[in-house]
Amino acid sequence: MRPLDGVVVVSLEQAVAVPYATRLLADLGARVIKVERPGAGDFARHYDSACGEVSSYFAWTNVGKESVSLDIFHPDGREVLERLVARADVLLCNLSPRVWSRLALELPPTLIVGELSGYGWDGPYADRKAFDALVQSEAGLVSLTGEGDVMARAGISVADIAAGVQLHAAVLAALLQRSRTGEGARLRLSLFEAMTEWMHQPVLYAAGTGAAAPRSGAHHPSIAPYGPVACADGAVHVAVQNDGQWQRLCGLIGLEPEERFATVTSRVEHRAELQKILERAFCDLTAAELLTALDTADVPAALTRPITDLPTHPQLDTWVDVRVPGGTARMLPPPVTGFEWSPGAVPALGAHNDQVLSWLGYSGEELSALRVRSVL
Repeated sequence: MRPLDGVVVVSLEQAVAVPYATRLLADLGARVIKVERPGAGDFARHYDSACGEVSSYFAWTNVGKESVSLDIFHPDGREVLERLVARADVLLCNLSPRVWSRLALELPPTLIVGELSGYGWDGPYADRKAFDALVQSEAGLVSLTGEGDVMARAGISVADIAAGVQLHAAVLAALLQRSRTGEGARLRLSLFEAMTEWMHQPVLYAAGTGAAAPRSGAHHPSIAPYGPVACADGAVHVAVQNDGQWQRLCGLIGLEPEERFATVTSRVEHRAELQKILERAFCDLTAAELLTALDTADVPAALTRPITDLPTHPQLDTWVDVRVPGGTARMLPPPVTGFEWSPGAVPALGAHNDQVLSWLGYSGEELSALRVRSVL
């Protein structure tokens, strides 16, 4: 048995943030019914064509869901949606606040409702469009990422992921609360607030020092040596965080104690000089040899691998083939073990129309009529 077996989640979702939250709920056993627009569906289906007929984003965030293609603004489509909501334990939505308010659904008091917006429901940014990279920019992450004068967005959709993880956790808490009180909950979250929560450390650093941490590429802005070091055939990422690790690194390369490298702060001030010393010491070693030497000396380090190496990483041996529209995609199980997990397919658009509407009590004739009227 899985923790959320029997829990029904209806989601008016698109893109990444809410679909990621519901993917996490599906991993725990929830029945997730994804409501999509007829014809096009969730626009994230077509971000790229890396996974059969759907994008890498869509394949990742929609494992194990059921897809219903439904015109929720058609009177008959609205009736279907109302029946779905009546059978649901959880209703999640990341339609725009304006579209969500147009729906004006009657929500049962026991229902857990989660609403995600871009910047919130009031304030000067309430009506602004908000996508992951825009929120990274507004929250200050882009200003911290990159090197020197060059800024960069993070290489993954961190604002969407932050929101999805926090919404998922809030839904679990609301389900627990409902089991104790019998009452539902109204949860609200914005992409911007989810991202700014993750920005606390750099904000506290800037407030305490009077300046933002400098953009340092793959190096840590306030610890050194903490970043990639070139060697004979690539680079190894070294991460020295305390005096014991620093002393062991010095012993490995034969570096005598020096005032300019005596503290973390002074090593950051002299990072360029220190980097040259390390690269001279390691230039004749391959990455594999260097990693072995650092491991032996108990100095934290890792290979700097390309993403194309991840599927064959020696630490990962649990990849599974998941069905996607038009093929299969290799994915990993949830990172937290302890619960049963058997991945369902990534759904084609409207693949579960008949199944879900029959569950709601619609007859075959009624289903045909809804198709004729382009409701499905």
